[in-house]
Amino acid sequence: MCGRFASYKNLNKLKNIFSICNSDFSTTKSYNISPGQDVNIVLSYKFDNYLLSSNWGYNFINNKTKNNQSVINSRIETINSKLLFKDSFLKRKCIIPANGYFEWSEKEGEKKPYYIQLGDGELIYFAGVWRKEKYNNDKRRVFSIITKSADTNINKIHHRMPLVLNANAAQDYLELKDNNLNINNFEDVDLKFTEVSKYVNSPKNNDEKCITGTN
Repeated sequence: MCGRFASYKNLNKLKNIFSICNSDFSTTKSYNISPGQDVNIVLSYKFDNYLLSSNWGYNFINNKTKNNQSVINSRIETINSKLLFKDSFLKRKCIIPANGYFEWSEKEGEKKPYYIQLGDGELIYFAGVWRKEKYNNDKRRVFSIITKSADTNINKIHHRMPLVLNANAAQDYLELKDNNLNINNFEDVDLKFTEVSKYVNSPKNNDEKCITGTN
């Protein structure tokens, strides 16, 4: 799965990479993005690409408990059948730019955090879906990150991972107008992982120490 990620480097390149047509966006750095936070995502509307702030997590009322719940990830294997996601997957695909993400591996009862990235934090792109939800008498844009079975090297840490794309594949994904996504058409991205400090465990911590592994 993907429960935290970082976005702090080369964000100014997004405008050219995706031919972003709006300029009213910020490129705020964050080393520890957690669910419920606002993040810039790339989406396509009427053949143009936009970089727009969106909140991480789809929200719904659990029919059994009547409690509000949030879902931050959507499984590629079931995204076409899940009522919560299938309309978004057909009509509202998006890309979430990142420089890396965090995963926790549990061994002998202890969870250790790892930072997973391409090279020295080069831009990578998570495939996702988005929609608008009611929020405080208004509407806000929300997104979910699509996950898949982990690549062989990442499987050492966790059995799931985000659907990570390079820039060309990310553009192809945005232009896909149906729900027939074959993940075998996208090449694996050569990610590496590094054990980091448990400093990242707290969403309140948001600085370079989250990715360097130093306390």
